[in-house]
Amino acid sequence: MGDWSYLSGLLDKVQSHSTVVGKIWMSVLFLFRMLVLGAAADSVWGDENSDFFCNNQEPGCKHACYDWMFPMSYIRYWVLQIIFVSMPTLIYLGHAVHVIHREKRLREHLQNQTKENLFLKKPKYTDSRGKIKIKGVLLRSYIAQLVFKILLEVGFGVGQFYLFGSIFMVSYFHCKQIPPCARSSGAECFISRPTEKTIFIIFMLVVAAVSVLLNIVEIIYLLCARHKEAKKESTAQHRLASLQQFSPSPSSPAWAANVTSRQGRPPLFPPQGPVGISNDENCICLVNKEKHP
Repeated sequence: MGDWSYLSGLLDKVQSHSTVVGKIWMSVLFLFRMLVLGAAADSVWGDENSDFFCNNQEPGCKHACYDWMFPMSYIRYWVLQIIFVSMPTLIYLGHAVHVIHREKRLREHLQNQTKENLFLKKPKYTDSRGKIKIKGVLLRSYIAQLVFKILLEVGFGVGQFYLFGSIFMVSYFHCKQIPPCARSSGAECFISRPTEKTIFIIFMLVVAAVSVLLNIVEIIYLLCARHKEAKKESTAQHRLASLQQFSPSPSSPAWAANVTSRQGRPPLFPPQGPVGISNDENCICLVNKEKHP
């Protein structure tokens, strides 16, 4: 197995820009796929070609039967699966880093604010600490990479059945690759450690299914969080509209009475405060006190 350090370093950067479910998916990828492949896969499949035995000694028969049984190495297939499944996450990482860099420059312009950049847009996707907020374009990008990961996981799972057939490894099989095997009888071929390989195949399929389930849960989590946030914004706008409906305006009778009673002096009650009957009564009361001590 090759060195996973470079890919692991890139995926580790995504954790700071992911949700809680996304961090769990990353842990499953690191521990149950990369680590297991690197630690146990070589010992299970590393000697497969050398331990593969056929009872036919005709030249080329063993290699033809091995190629028929294993069109591709399981290890290389799973390595390709991990790389392809990680690609949408790495593309999202590039998008998130671009957004962070752009909004960092925008904050620097806002700190050196002049008359020319008074109308610059405020940072939308990051806070003052540079922590990213998954919404808007980033939310769509995040959900898109989750959908692509689900499709790739399912595609590789289906492809495994088409390439290798049943997930249960047999101890021996009858090979009829003619030529180069004998035309009359073919060859009986034997596979080493079939039970261990079957357990390993089932384990990798279960981990892939868990990854798909986590991606689906993360999509539901993001959509529910977005719906909750939109509901909060709608409630806040409704409350603001209700407050503005009862705020005073210069054309209101209560405001005019307040200004007239003060006889050119500054109004007793600011325009921003609510005006009601109590305000009018206070004004009248104060005026009467001035006229009749």
